[in-house]
Amino acid sequence: MIDEGYGKLNSGEKEDFRRVANYLLSHTYLVRHEYQPSQQMTLPNRDYQTVSRLFDLFRDYFELSGWRLEKDDHYGIISLSNIHAHNRLRLDRFTTIFLYICRLIYEEGREDAPGAFHMVKTNTQDVIEKMRTYGLLERNRTTQKERIDAQRTLAHFNIIRRMENSWNGDGNQILILPSVLSIIPNRNINTMKAELEELKTSGAEIQGEPEAGGES
Repeated sequence: MIDEGYGKLNSGEKEDFRRVANYLLSHTYLVRHEYQPSQQMTLPNRDYQTVSRLFDLFRDYFELSGWRLEKDDHYGIISLSNIHAHNRLRLDRFTTIFLYICRLIYEEGREDAPGAFHMVKTNTQDVIEKMRTYGLLERNRTTQKERIDAQRTLAHFNIIRRMENSWNGDGNQILILPSVLSIIPNRNINTMKAELEELKTSGAEIQGEPEAGGES
């Protein structure tokens, strides 16, 4: 079935298939729309369209090597995960906390997010201030390198998207993408909030940081 479906593609489609398959293995998530800082506008994601159009072929291809491809048509998310929990990237503590706070901000702002895009706008400073509110910053401060590295990691996996042409680590405007719902689904948000409260009162280390599928 895979050979037959792949054989029906023209040369351009075959090249797109190979390229996007490798992209998913590295980046884990695709979203239906993406913000382009250079044009200051949100546009349809052509890679998402490619996978959506050839979804059965992509799904069967990945399944052969132990990967699960899923698509959420409502929020416009395509995600790839390893069935055997291999090839995972364990996030460091600061990046994990940054992700958790982005998930909280997304939950608070999702009702006001543009209907077709499901993106929530925030900025680095708001994320950092929320960390301070929860008492999650060691010595109540953070370095610019930590902020930039965390944002670059989450952007690599298409969890957030910068709105400027470069990261500055401070007042940077960012979009939290609907893919954050896949890495921390609704059923886990109460557990996440409880863990943040525990960290706030005890200063304990995070147990079992979330892992991003794929390879960086």
